[in-house]
Amino acid sequence: MNNKFYEIEVLNQDGSKQNLSEYEGKVLLIVNTATGCGFTPQYKELEAIYREYKDKGFEILDFPCNQFAEQAKGTDQEINQFCSLKYDTTFKRFKKVEVIGENKCDLFRYLTDTLGYNGKGLKMKFINKISKAKDNEVRWNFTKFLVDKEGNVIKRFEPVDNLKTVKSEIEKLLK
Repeated sequence: MNNKFYEIEVLNQDGSKQNLSEYEGKVLLIVNTATGCGFTPQYKELEAIYREYKDKGFEILDFPCNQFAEQAKGTDQEINQFCSLKYDTTFKRFKKVEVIGENKCDLFRYLTDTLGYNGKGLKMKFINKISKAKDNEVRWNFTKFLVDKEGNVIKRFEPVDNLKTVKSEIEKLLK
């Protein structure tokens, strides 16, 4: 293991530490989420993508975040229950994190340092106005980062990006 990505530790919902090296050799989609967001219905399509590719070396890592309009207010357990009951999600959900500011978790610091903000188009205009994010930080809930089997951060998708495009990029990495 010579990729710094795999050295990062994250927190499971129970507060225990998990090293990302456990995902070495898998294609990953890392998403910051919220249960009360206009983009929350993306859970349904994300779960469909996960079920289609999970047996082919693909994982979705879900990191709830309450930093954008307080749209992930519940406890980790409440968030997990909501996602399981409403969207039947089965992919891994971690402890709530901060993705912007000085308390940004190590994973999102690494992701945003590796791939800068690319959502300067018209679709992101409203989000850019209301977000407190700066520079390359995550602008809103449901920003996604695609990581290849070697731990390289390949693509960043903003919340408004079409999930068909995300799926297509995942397929390319699984071949």
